[in-house]
Amino acid sequence: MAEGELKLLGLWASPFVMRVRMVLEQKGLNYEHLEQDLSNKSELLLKHNPIYKKVPVLIHGDRSICESLVILQYIDENWSKTGPPLLPSTPYERGITRFWAVYIDDKLQASLRGILMAATEVAMTEKIADTHAALETLEGAFKNYSTGKDFFGGDSIGYLDIILGSFTVWIRVLEKISGAELLDEAKVPLLVQWEKRILTVDYVKKVLPSVERLEEFGRALRATI
Repeated sequence: MAEGELKLLGLWASPFVMRVRMVLEQKGLNYEHLEQDLSNKSELLLKHNPIYKKVPVLIHGDRSICESLVILQYIDENWSKTGPPLLPSTPYERGITRFWAVYIDDKLQASLRGILMAATEVAMTEKIADTHAALETLEGAFKNYSTGKDFFGGDSIGYLDIILGSFTVWIRVLEKISGAELLDEAKVPLLVQWEKRILTVDYVKKVLPSVERLEEFGRALRATI
């Protein structure tokens, strides 16, 4: 299928959409980003993701692919000759990588969302502690699997870098909202240095919104609690 047949149904503030856009940009693929209003879901979104009715959805010709982790793998496999591979070459390493991807979306994402939507100080304190625990676990994973190199993927950005990278701006926004230091260099020095490196990458900078814009979005969301 031609590159021009790619459409992405997304929301600019969603980390799950950001990660898909990063990979599309990394691969140099032409695509149309169709911003969605999730409070008034479009017929296009309901048609292409009738089960979950959420973004992101990648439309490739007349086919639709849902769920960000699945979309990343689809892009990587379908355009395998374009740019470095996202996933490692061996089945075992790919399995380990997928495990940590699920951990990020399960444990870290849940704790970050908990901070954003905490209705009480007690709830926020609990979710801050959960976030610290998740990041410290990921610090250990980075130490083990980066083997002293710059990224989870080694010398180049890989699957886990994209997935965790999609949360970097949200982490900084939630530090402002909560008043807590989440990416604490004393606790997760490797991740702090990793964040600095990934935020210098052109296609990452192109996709990620500013902290200021995302903070405004986050505070408006909190106001609905």
